Amino acid sequence: MERGVSVEIDGKEIKSTEGITVKSALVMNGYKVLKGSLFTPCEVGGCWSCAVLVNGTLSPSCTTRIKDKMTIETDLPNDYTPKRIIQNFGGHMVGGVGTPWQLKKSTGYIEVACFAAGCNLLCPQCQNWDITYKGNGVALTPRDTAEIMSATRKRFSVDRMAISGGESSLNRKWLIEYIKELKRLNPDPAARIHVDTNASILTRDYIDELIDAGMTDIGPDLKGYSPETFMRISGIEDKDLAEMYLSTAWDAVRYLIENHKENIFIGVGIPYNRAFISPQEIEIMGEKLSDMDSEIQVCVLDYRPEFRRTEIIRPSYHEMLDIQNILKRKGLKTVICQTEFGHIEP
Repeated sequence: MERGVSVEIDGKEIKSTEGITVKSALVMNGYKVLKGSLFTPCEVGGCWSCAVLVNGTLSPSCTTRIKDKMTIETDLPNDYTPKRIIQNFGGHMVGGVGTPWQLKKSTGYIEVACFAAGCNLLCPQCQNWDITYKGNGVALTPRDTAEIMSATRKRFSVDRMAISGGESSLNRKWLIEYIKELKRLNPDPAARIHVDTNASILTRDYIDELIDAGMTDIGPDLKGYSPETFMRISGIEDKDLAEMYLSTAWDAVRYLIENHKENIFIGVGIPYNRAFISPQEIEIMGEKLSDMDSEIQVCVLDYRPEFRRTEIIRPSYHEMLDIQNILKRKGLKTVICQTEFGHIEP
């Protein structure tokens, strides 16, 4: 039986139901989600973008449960310390989308990376689903994360430090402060701070803020050109939301190329599996990217059977080679393709 309880939200006492999430209680009391005052992109408690103060303690509203006499404050102080769940710190021998292709030829570790839990997309073939949709784990502050990453860099004797996900760009305050802390702890000129992202919320001012904080390399993904393809790949069923995410990602790439290609390294990711996207759409994407900058590095990712789409077939080496040739014919000069046998170089 549901039990009614009394809770206080921003100084106002209300009646609620014990056990529902704080987010649900807030929505029931007029708080707007996504475009309003409450951004809850992952819904699993991984990114902490929706954090509020619960009895004075920072807590994710999407997973924290309502209890009697609970006090909730949604207006966080300017100096609060953000948190999110970050896992799997370690060395990487291949790198990510935003890693220069020449480094991928190395036989040793080329960077260290960590992975952020939580994502605003619901990709049915998510390649990193065991972290992406994980809401349990220790939530770290930017400083804690930067200290672990800096120690990991030292242990593996590399210069590159990457963050991926999930989706790394969720919880903007956290990511900006993390990059600043990483820059503070790694002031040497050789240090590279690399962000891989689906770019779906990467607005122009966000990009500028990341670069000002110390980001040196970025790898935005473009999950299609048409909204229909984006919806198949991302699992987003709301067409208006899908169009907004897709438009933001393409605009982010355009803005990066037009305004920052001399300051940071940019590598663009394109997913390929015939179950989600056609060679014809890949051709259109290649043409659009070539028009922006024919020199831009493009990394084609061969989507393999994972998560909820274990029945799909991983593209063959020769299929990926065909995709590379399609993009090259559109004028792109630096196209690498991920395959089961390693990367096909430009």
